[in-house]
Amino acid sequence: MSASVEASLFEKRQKVYPREVHGRFALLRVSAVLGLLGLYYALPWVAWSGRQAVLLDLPARKFYLFGLTLWPQDFPLLTLLLISAALSLFFFTALAGRLWCGYACPQTVWTEVFLWIERHLEGSRTRQMRLDQGPLNVRKFRIKATKHTVWLLFSLWTGFTFVAYFTPARELAAKTLALQLGPWESFWLLFYSFATYGNAGWMREQVCKYMCPYARFQSAMFDADTLVISYDKKRGEPRGARRPEVNPAQQGLGDCINCTLCVQVCPTGIDIRDGLQYECIGCSACIDVCNDVMDKMNYAKGLIRYTTPNALEGKATRVLRPRIIIYGTILLGLLAILLFALANRTPLALDVIRDRNQLYRETREGLIENVYTLKVMNMDDKTRSYILDVTGIDGITVHTDQDPIRATGGEVLSVPVRVRAAEFNLTARSSAIEFILTTADEELSVTETARFLGPTP
Repeated sequence: MSASVEASLFEKRQKVYPREVHGRFALLRVSAVLGLLGLYYALPWVAWSGRQAVLLDLPARKFYLFGLTLWPQDFPLLTLLLISAALSLFFFTALAGRLWCGYACPQTVWTEVFLWIERHLEGSRTRQMRLDQGPLNVRKFRIKATKHTVWLLFSLWTGFTFVAYFTPARELAAKTLALQLGPWESFWLLFYSFATYGNAGWMREQVCKYMCPYARFQSAMFDADTLVISYDKKRGEPRGARRPEVNPAQQGLGDCINCTLCVQVCPTGIDIRDGLQYECIGCSACIDVCNDVMDKMNYAKGLIRYTTPNALEGKATRVLRPRIIIYGTILLGLLAILLFALANRTPLALDVIRDRNQLYRETREGLIENVYTLKVMNMDDKTRSYILDVTGIDGITVHTDQDPIRATGGEVLSVPVRVRAAEFNLTARSSAIEFILTTADEELSVTETARFLGPTP
């Protein structure tokens, strides 16, 4: 292997020092960070009806979401939600590029916080570079130690909050202060803390460039009408430095003054002037800084802007196009199904299992009897009493040792029942019957179909 190839494959990472930038998109990004992290850190402490508002209680197999309690039996709802989330990612990517990466991705959100801490303690981009290039002394050690201590404390708080979504936050806080955390709680607190510290503090853009699969397949969702961050080469080229009062046209120059600020503010270290690249996370920092430069030069803004490849070439841009219509229609349909399922969700489920050891038997009274086991799933928070009935055959009756049937909140109760019918009422060897389970207050009811077997009529 040649030295040049080896160098390209094993090139040492060059640390990226993104310059701080201000502007419209920077304000949107900060607002997204504050909003998302505010929700993440605050929700475990929000109370709702005497319990934690959002809690995934795995031992009890209960998932609390404000006033809604979900059970493992509600897994289809989670499936719908995840499919909708994935499709929404496709929809917004096809419409406006990597909005998720630039404003809402956890890697982006936590990296912004870590960068803010770094700037606050080490100073501007230039000061950070000088500090890293300088010799190790007491001042450098103090600043670096302070930064990493703050990073670690913030990471531990992040890990604690993650575990608080599975163990009630106040209970977890008491356990932590008393050093009585369980093994799994300790593992996930430290693991999530370490992941936050490593990804947002050390790896940063490497996660986006080399570890995130989304960067690799995003181009499959782009087309010539996708709104992406672009550099206007026709307007900007040829590049060159000049004084503000000089007319660039007289010197044969474009509007780009080659200040490289768009490169300096990029968190992944790319040059947007080289065209759209998979490393671009769509944070829009280059737009803000370039617009600021254009203002100072008294040029029109938008040398770097959100636009489409078609618009750059002077062609018409279509917002409504087949993939947008298809993605949007499917997404709206899935969301409608999800909302309908939630609105009509019944916190009661019934499963009927027929006894396979014996097809049927004849009682002393001459009746035909079938035996079943009912699985009654009370997906409510409180204990419920149920009344069982069966229909489908004239004169059919149901008998159980539990009358009424009582199930505590979240309990899956097995109830053996015996169903009897007169032989002369059977019109076929196998007849359809329905078990009807109703709460004592008649608030909820569920019906399940089964087969009743008897002799050939």
